[in-house]
Amino acid sequence: MNAQPVTEKILVTGADGQLGQALVPVLRARGYEVITPTYQELDLTVLDQIRDKIVSLRPAWVVNCAAYTQVDEAESEPELSYRINRDAVGQLAQALGSYGGRLLQLSTDYVFDGHHYQPYREDDQASPLSVYGRSKWEGEELARAYRPDTIIVRTAWLYGIAGRNFVKTILRLACERQHLRVVDDQLGTPTCTASLSHALADLLDQALAGTYHYTDEGVASWYDLAVATVEEGRRAGFPVKAQRIEPVPTQAFPRPAPRPAFSLLSKAKIRSLLSFTIPHWRESLTTMLRDLKRCDSC
Repeated sequence: MNAQPVTEKILVTGADGQLGQALVPVLRARGYEVITPTYQELDLTVLDQIRDKIVSLRPAWVVNCAAYTQVDEAESEPELSYRINRDAVGQLAQALGSYGGRLLQLSTDYVFDGHHYQPYREDDQASPLSVYGRSKWEGEELARAYRPDTIIVRTAWLYGIAGRNFVKTILRLACERQHLRVVDDQLGTPTCTASLSHALADLLDQALAGTYHYTDEGVASWYDLAVATVEEGRRAGFPVKAQRIEPVPTQAFPRPAPRPAFSLLSKAKIRSLLSFTIPHWRESLTTMLRDLKRCDSC
């Protein structure tokens, strides 16, 4: 699949976040004109300003990377979670629909309850356990209602060089402590922002519609990811001190928001549409940590 020569205008919300910082250069390399409004220029919490901003800029696409992602805090701040993850999505979709623009909406494995024992397909019944999961699911539903040709991409366990994420937190703690304790009874697939960004660009290149799942390949627990982060971080040259990583059950770390115990996503639908072979999560992790070690400003 060859990248098409394009000059379409794409607006990326949350461009300064961990996914946005990975995605924007990928889109620009493919020839898109990318608009990256700051939080002050496009504040998704101020719903009545969204339409005016989108209509004035008239992008061909909005890729909505912005979200309220503080899963535990959402339980005590449901109004803010719903305003950003649901209501703002509806506003974006309506604004784009007023002139024929399109939406690519990022969503999450947290729309599922984790009671499956095989990877979730796109058409499996959503049953979110938390405020965060429900707000993302209802955002999906509004996007579909107002803009039926929306692309919705669910992903999981996201990490990258930019921003705050589990991998960078574990690496920091491993450089400070001898002993770490990490949950080992939640299963999913760690997904690097680098590979997800190329998947999103492929879908945009083809101007597709519908719901898709994308993660890297393989299966891991948070414990598995922590062990791999320490091992690969040490190989990459980080001053790792941790000598022991202890697996513990979810109950050892009680949290306000419940997590799905099993959140593998099936990639059968998207796989044939991609211009690349989906990497295994361990391969992506190794590359990311090596790049992070070379990055002076990260």
